[in-house]
Amino acid sequence: MKIVLAEKVSPSTLAVLQKEPGWTCITADKITNLPAELADADALVVRSAVQVDAALLEHAPKLRVIGRAGVGVDNIDTEAATRRGIVVMNTPGANAVAVAELTLGLMIAMCRKVTVANQTMHAGKWDKKSLQGTELRGKTLGIVGLGRIGLEVARRARAFGMELIGYDPFVAPVIARENGVALVSVDQIFSDSDFLTLHVGLTPQTEGLINRQSLAIMKPGIRIVNCARGELIVDAALAEALQSGKVAGAALDVFTHEPLKDSPYFALPNVLLSPHIGGATDEAQEAIGIQLASQVRDYLKLGVVQNAVNLPSLSHEEYLEVSPWIDMADRLGRFLAHAAPGNLESIGITYSGRLAESKTDLIRNAAIAGIFAGSDSDNTAPAANRINAAAIAEERGVRLLEDRKQFVEGGAASVLKLVLHASDGDSVASATVLHGNSPRLVSYNGIDIEAPLTGTLIVIRNHDVPGVIGRIGTILGEHGLNIANFALGRSSSRGPQRIPEGQALAVVQIDLGQSSRAAAALDALRKVEAIASVRLIELGKL
Repeated sequence: MKIVLAEKVSPSTLAVLQKEPGWTCITADKITNLPAELADADALVVRSAVQVDAALLEHAPKLRVIGRAGVGVDNIDTEAATRRGIVVMNTPGANAVAVAELTLGLMIAMCRKVTVANQTMHAGKWDKKSLQGTELRGKTLGIVGLGRIGLEVARRARAFGMELIGYDPFVAPVIARENGVALVSVDQIFSDSDFLTLHVGLTPQTEGLINRQSLAIMKPGIRIVNCARGELIVDAALAEALQSGKVAGAALDVFTHEPLKDSPYFALPNVLLSPHIGGATDEAQEAIGIQLASQVRDYLKLGVVQNAVNLPSLSHEEYLEVSPWIDMADRLGRFLAHAAPGNLESIGITYSGRLAESKTDLIRNAAIAGIFAGSDSDNTAPAANRINAAAIAEERGVRLLEDRKQFVEGGAASVLKLVLHASDGDSVASATVLHGNSPRLVSYNGIDIEAPLTGTLIVIRNHDVPGVIGRIGTILGEHGLNIANFALGRSSSRGPQRIPEGQALAVVQIDLGQSSRAAAALDALRKVEAIASVRLIELGKL
C-alpha cells in the first residue's frame, strides 16, 4: 500500500500507518509533484490546504480513500471521488472538547469583557467601572445541535449553573435528558435563550438559520456564539441586530468566506472574531490525526468504512456482521448479470428477514457492482465498486428499486433478492448466507435451487426429460472436468418465471483451475438436443 500524506501530520499519526508491513508513506516534506505521487497511491491524506478536485483525481487511478484530517470537506470534490469509487472520510468528534472549550471561553469573554479589559490595560488604563459584566450562572443557554460538540458544551455549561435547552430533531430524548438538556422547538430556543450556540452542519435546512425572522423572535440582549459553519448566519441581518443592540454580543469563529477579508463585523465592538481556531489545540490535532490514520488503515486492510461523507459508515462490529452479505451480493449480481435479457432498465433489490434491519448500502452497492462487472464492456469509464455503484447506475439511467420485508419464506433467516428489469424481460435470483460465510443461491427465475455462489459454475437449462443429468456428467468427465457440486431444480406452474414449465435447471460447480478446459465441454453440451442453454460463470473462491 502507498499512502500519500500531502500535508503535515504528527509523528503519532504517521506511526499508525508506518506500523503496517509493506506500506509506504510519502510525507508532505518529500512531495515535489503531488499528481505524480498519486499515480500509484492507494490513499491520500489532507487537511484543508490541498484542493482535491476532479483534475487531481485524474492522476490517481488506484486511489481508494481520501482522508480529511478535520470535519469540513469543502476542499474535496466528493462527487468526483464517488464517481471514481473513492471513499472520502473525515474525523467528526475528535475535536469536540476543543470546540466546546472555545465556545465556553467565548461566552465568558463576552460576559466579562475580557478582550476590552486586556486592551485598556495594555493602553495603561485602569477602568473597572466600564468593565462591569454578567455571570453565566442562571442564564438559559440554547444549544442548536446536540451532536458530540453540542453535548460537550452542555456538560460544561451545567458546571456553570446554566439552564440548558436544545433543538435537534435527530437526537433521542433520553440522550438530551441524561445531559440535562430540555428539548424544545426551534422557535422556542430562539425566544427563550440568553445565550445561543450553534453546533450543526451545513444543510439546506440550516443555511441562514440566523436571519432577520429568527432574530426578531429572540430576547433583547441575547448573545450568539458560532463555532460551526459561517453559512448558518446571514451576516447582514446579524450585523444590523448588533448595531441596534437587539443582540448584545456575538462571538464568531467561522465565516462564509475564509479567510475573512471584508466584513460588516470589523467595525462592531460587540463582536469577538477568531480565525477558525475551534479545533486548533495540540490535543485535538493529535487526536484527529490518529483517528484518521486508524480509519484509513482499517479501510485499506479490512474494508471497514468509518466516518465516510459519501457513504453511510459502519462500525467494525457492524461491518463484521454484514461483510458476508456484501460478498454474497457481489456474487449474486455477477451470477445474474450473465442472464440479463436485453438492455438493463432497472434493478430491484429486496432485503428480507434480519437483513432488512441492517445497514444495507454496501450490500446494495456490491450487488450493483457485481451486475455491472458481469455485463460491462466499457473500459474507459471508472469500474463500478462498492462506493460508486449507485452513482454509476444513476448516470446510466438505471433505476434502483429497494424494498424490505420482515418475513422470509423457507428456512433461511435472511434472503437477498435481485431482479434485473430489462428491455426483453426480467431475470430474478435470490440468495442467502449459510454457516456465517457460505453464499448460497436459493432460487433462480422461479426455480428453487440451492447451489454455492463460489468457484466456476456451469448453468444449464434443459428439458425435464430422462437421461439429461447422466449425459451432462458423461460429457464433463470426457473433458476432464471434475464435478464439485451438482444442484438441480425443476420449473412449476407456481408464480411468475422466465423458465418455461417442463424445463429444469442445473448449476454445476467444477473444480477450481479447470475453466480453461471448459470451452470444449460447453460446446458439446450445447449439441445435446434436450439442453436449451449453457453458460459458464466465474465467481472465484471465498
